[in-house]
Amino acid sequence: MKKWSYRDAGVDIEKGDAFVQAIKPMVESTFRPEVLTKIGGFAGCVSLNLERYKKPILVSSTDGVGTKLKIAFLMDRHDTVGIDLVAMCVNDIVVSGAKPLFLLDYFAASQLDPEKTMKVVSGIVKGCIEAECSLIGGETAEMPGFYKKGEYDLAGFAVGIVEDSQVIDGSGVTVGDRLIGIASSGLHSNGFSLVRKLVLDQLKLDLEKRVEEIGVVLGEELLRPTRIYVKAVLNLARDFNIVGIAHITGGGITGNLPRIIPKGCKAIVRKGSWDIPPIFSFLQEMGNISEEEMLRTFNNGIGMILIVRSKEVDDIIARLRSFGEKAFIIGEVGRTEREQETIEFA
Repeated sequence: MKKWSYRDAGVDIEKGDAFVQAIKPMVESTFRPEVLTKIGGFAGCVSLNLERYKKPILVSSTDGVGTKLKIAFLMDRHDTVGIDLVAMCVNDIVVSGAKPLFLLDYFAASQLDPEKTMKVVSGIVKGCIEAECSLIGGETAEMPGFYKKGEYDLAGFAVGIVEDSQVIDGSGVTVGDRLIGIASSGLHSNGFSLVRKLVLDQLKLDLEKRVEEIGVVLGEELLRPTRIYVKAVLNLARDFNIVGIAHITGGGITGNLPRIIPKGCKAIVRKGSWDIPPIFSFLQEMGNISEEEMLRTFNNGIGMILIVRSKEVDDIIARLRSFGEKAFIIGEVGRTEREQETIEFA
């Protein structure tokens, strides 16, 4: 009778252990001084230096890359989706004014491909370094028969910290405040189920070919990493009165900006007040997508919206530009008597 092993079932323990050892130096390059453990333990330990905080608040977020991964599989390019993962987590944290501390990742595939997985982790490391966030551990799971061969799933969990008195939650938003939109790098990591349906299933476009309307190879544009706004936003929060921040992810401006608008107020967004990258116009035209659908599905060129006092608008935009960010005044906060009316496109 055959002697069965875990490897016979599709799980190679030795390969997994070797992979963890191989990524150690890369992962540990993200470690901040607070990290107390090394990669390979059961859990990651981080010391909270609370001397500078009177009443510290921990802020957490979890997210994934979604079906954008399908584009990575088709392009066989895996070095950017890790940046997306970090961005989706830390951008959600920084809207509260919190500084990201650490991130844990979850990578699962039917079978571990060390070369491909190394590229994924390199992207996560790059994103963590950009966000000044430590990658303190995670999980690499082989699940034979669960995922398609050559495919994987990717998720993350991040934690940040902010002083209680400095939490940004939209409660200070008032009529007359201005909306500043910070440009996105492209589609980021949302709306890809519609993108794939349109580009691959309906139009059957070649991801490897250049599209004149957007000026680059289609697959490269679709895989353009999500922008990480941590450094710029934390710098602004230190010196200016930022009363509300919205990360424009799934749901677009329509679904995300109202989340920080208090009762009695509405956000008035001025259409045409910012530059829209060609990829959005291309998708809208090719798919005959309504403007309403575009605004509630994609970020349409705005990755983050700040609500600020009108007197600080010019200085904030100048500071953002010094960080290499494109910024636009895209509207203001108005008064409303209808509770359900929290956003208006003018």
